[in-house]
Amino acid sequence: MTASSPQRAPLSLAERAHNIRRHALRMGQIQGQGYVGQALGVADVLAVAYFHALSYQPQDPGWEGRDRFYLSIGHYAIALYAALIEAGIVPQEELETYGCDDSRLPMSGMAAYTPGMEITGGSLGQGLGIAVGACLGLKRKQSKSFVYNLLSDGELNEGATWEAAMSASHWQLDNLIALVDVNNQQADGHCREILAFEPLAERWQAFGWFVQRVDGNDRAALVAAFDRARQHPGRQPRIILCDTRMGKGVPFLETRDKTHFIRVEAHEWALALDALDAGRDF
Repeated sequence: MTASSPQRAPLSLAERAHNIRRHALRMGQIQGQGYVGQALGVADVLAVAYFHALSYQPQDPGWEGRDRFYLSIGHYAIALYAALIEAGIVPQEELETYGCDDSRLPMSGMAAYTPGMEITGGSLGQGLGIAVGACLGLKRKQSKSFVYNLLSDGELNEGATWEAAMSASHWQLDNLIALVDVNNQQADGHCREILAFEPLAERWQAFGWFVQRVDGNDRAALVAAFDRARQHPGRQPRIILCDTRMGKGVPFLETRDKTHFIRVEAHEWALALDALDAGRDF
């Protein structure tokens, strides 16, 4: 919890992550489909980001002194909506409008619609470049704010991502913290089979970044990594490679071969919510 938002209830990070997963499943249930596997997998990263690391004011999403959270991956919007609802930036009752006409929660994230959605993610590979530009702007303003940019491992297929990575290092953007959701799945199959990206840590180090790799479903490890990223003394961008499990928290989704986009039988949404509640770790 940050000093800028003392009104947030002191729930544990485990409770926050559980609630983010629950919000995402409910939105999936409303539409009968969605990128729920990613939301379940990245919930711990979002819980630590919004309830440990980020400085922001829920009642004023455009507060100039805030840390920015950029979602490169537009189809992960359901995950970020769940976090924004849990953070009190988006009212919880709007969850029921997910993906509906005139909703502020469209299925792909758009900054013009949703409070707290900083950029419109869509064509992959654009987010890190936008984050680089924002970091340069904040430097010129002498702002102390950080920019966090969540990317997918599939986004590492895009050349624009690596051009932005070089630029961030060249400009010594120590106010940039990139997060990569390493779940080894994309629309066409397993990432390593489509375009191998390992060894990831060594590649980012070669581009001049301060690199950490952690279990992205281990909240204690994430807290330590986020803290080290902010406190690192070098004048270089920072990245946390987060190894996550798609469908985390719902065993029958965790074991599905493909969970990039989830459709299940109507009654299985309730089963997924029951399984999530039965397995909660608090």
